[in-house]
Amino acid sequence: MNRTTRTIVVVGIAIAVAALASFGVYRAVQQMPVREVEVRSLYQVVAIHDMDNGTLITPNDVKLVPWPASSPVPNGFTQAEKVVNRGLIAAVVANEPLTESKLAPVEAGAGLPPSITEGMRALSIRVNEVVGVAGFVVPGTHVDVLVTINTGTDMITRVVVSDVQVLTAGTRMDQAKARDGQPIPTSVVTLLVLPNDAERITLAASQGSLMLTLRNPMDRKPTESNGVRTRALFGDIPPPPVVKSVEGRRVAVPPPPPPPPPPPPKVYTVETFRAAKRAEEVVR
Repeated sequence: MNRTTRTIVVVGIAIAVAALASFGVYRAVQQMPVREVEVRSLYQVVAIHDMDNGTLITPNDVKLVPWPASSPVPNGFTQAEKVVNRGLIAAVVANEPLTESKLAPVEAGAGLPPSITEGMRALSIRVNEVVGVAGFVVPGTHVDVLVTINTGTDMITRVVVSDVQVLTAGTRMDQAKARDGQPIPTSVVTLLVLPNDAERITLAASQGSLMLTLRNPMDRKPTESNGVRTRALFGDIPPPPVVKSVEGRRVAVPPPPPPPPPPPPKVYTVETFRAAKRAEEVVR
């Protein structure tokens, strides 16, 4: 038997032994009993579908799903009866666990009142597409309220209240569009304000026209501004012309021309000699 034949025989025997060993391991694994490890779990109440702020929860709006017992939801619910007939104070999405912070107190009802924070007030103002920042003032956004007032001799625009949260905007059908980032062409916006801020906005609305400016949700600093007047916007306004009566007719006398500019200062030239060099210096 030559060398090549011996190599082929050795390789064939090795392959056969490896195949038999693999088959034996496979059969041994198949005959091992299956052990099932039980994972402890509890049931968590979640929403079946998307629900807006102010929705009254019914049995058809929630369901129980298995939840790992090692990671329970803080302040969650394990019984659907504890969330039924309670109002939502924050919008939820499908399969989102319900927590105590998202629900109104028991017997508080549904709608807008339960979503008003204690010590705050809900104030509705009339807006249009321009005032409402082209429809992008949607529930959850923060705005500044500006007012423009005519004082009789001048007009002024100033921030009345800053960093105000929008509670509602438009109808429920319009609010459903806001979840997709679409604008809401609404005519009424409800703001969450302090009682004294509600008084300021109401007085400003009776004295002038309101405007809303949209804020970045991460920018919570109060707006500090002294306002702007027409004189500061366009510079000093010239006084009205003086009207005099000439031969029974009223003639407007133009204002006097502005005074001429002062004459330029006199310039003197001094000629100096340093060694063999001549130079001239200007003296004013």
